[in-house]
Amino acid sequence: MNDQAADKHFLSDVQTLRARAREHLEDGALTPAYGGDVNKTIEILQTVLATELVCVLRYTLHSIIASGISSQGPKAEFAEHAKEEHAHALAVAERITQLGGTPNFSPEGLATRSASQYVEGENLIDMIKENLIAERIAVEHYRELIRYFGDDDPTTRVMLEGILAVEEEHADDMHDLLVAHEGTPMLEDA
Repeated sequence: MNDQAADKHFLSDVQTLRARAREHLEDGALTPAYGGDVNKTIEILQTVLATELVCVLRYTLHSIIASGISSQGPKAEFAEHAKEEHAHALAVAERITQLGGTPNFSPEGLATRSASQYVEGENLIDMIKENLIAERIAVEHYRELIRYFGDDDPTTRVMLEGILAVEEEHADDMHDLLVAHEGTPMLEDA
């Protein structure tokens, strides 16, 4: 065993951990070791939930109304993204519940609680662009939140890191569709 490993020790003995676990059972998974502000976390996660729900609605609409000779591929991509955004919304809602909150699924005020916007788009290119814009907003927003949560709430941070990875894939997919339909790359080669 190296010196560094020998210097590490548990901060709490097992008896103390067991005793603490029996206290405040009404708090569920939330223990005194939680380093964040639970109310602020729930408030932030409500905006993340709204953002994901707006994305579900926008992608679902686009998967239905996109038309044109080359719309079948984008329609399938929009439908897939709607499913993935829905899974994100459910994960966020579950985390809100774990923290003792109630997820806000109310359609009233949904657009104002969301970081992204609900823009229908007039044609297939507009739809792709609006989805790319929304994904870029989500990517930046989630990066900021990941930094905010840091080590204070690793569970929320890790959840957001997973969502961020998918949002980056979505942005890349939308960029690829835009290039395919407009014929010129928007990103310079690195």
